[in-house]
Amino acid sequence: MTLFDESSSTVYAARNMVGGCLQDWELGHMVEDARLVVSELVGNVVHHAVPDDCLSRPGAARRIDVLVKAWPGWLFIGVADEDSTPPDLPVGEFVSPELAVDFAEALLPDRGRGLLIVQRLADAVWWSPKGPGGKTVWCRFDLDGTT
Repeated sequence: MTLFDESSSTVYAARNMVGGCLQDWELGHMVEDARLVVSELVGNVVHHAVPDDCLSRPGAARRIDVLVKAWPGWLFIGVADEDSTPPDLPVGEFVSPELAVDFAEALLPDRGRGLLIVQRLADAVWWSPKGPGGKTVWCRFDLDGTT
């Protein structure tokens, strides 16, 4: 599915497309997690992606591609944009309770939790460059023989 970031319904359309695909593929048990992941990834594009010079056109809306693939044993979701800047995938998650008290504001920021949510829900998260510019952020969900 290709979307253009020109309306407030971009995230809504992506969520609905993914939910519909998964229902059609009899993967209804995955719908809520997949919809949340797509919301976060498409929201990141809407709020943060700046098209590479080679892809930007004055006055043009940003292109967002949402890919959903079900293979035996796995569900893959990809969100591609026109910005080749790598995403800041969170590394490490453990913070001792003592430090959490002292640094609570840093641990619970108002923004920036999207990719952490994605990592919590998906079994794997990575990104790949896209030519001639841009990137795709991928998620894998293990289906445990439910396909």
